[in-house]
Amino acid sequence: MKKQVLTLVGVLSLLLVAGSAFAQSGQIRANIPFNFTVNHTTLPAGNYSVTTAGGTASILVIRGVDGNAVKLVGSHHVQASKLSDRTKLVFRCYGDRYFLAQVWVRGSQMGRELPKSTLESEIAMDAAAHQVVLVASR
Repeated sequence: MKKQVLTLVGVLSLLLVAGSAFAQSGQIRANIPFNFTVNHTTLPAGNYSVTTAGGTASILVIRGVDGNAVKLVGSHHVQASKLSDRTKLVFRCYGDRYFLAQVWVRGSQMGRELPKSTLESEIAMDAAAHQVVLVASR
């Protein structure tokens, strides 16, 4: 019983560290050179910041630095087999439609992944294939 409690505490600690790694990084800034979609909202190309909302890493705030575009989106954690070599935004591309898929912070194995929206799923069914496009943070 004691071993199970210690294991549970260890797992919970790892989850807290993973969530806080993104939160501690503060703000990710990137120049996105194409229009992109988050859920059902298309945002114009431009400079954006990505932060977490209210101390929880599960809600991401995507904001145009000019203040015109703001989007809140839920996300879940995703883990890579190695540390991320750079801070980056990952997009799935179907033709000329780009969907924000993941956010990674340099030096962390934990990232944030946005679920596929119904719009993206519909477009993916019609597309023969998709590409993955990385945009590095500034």
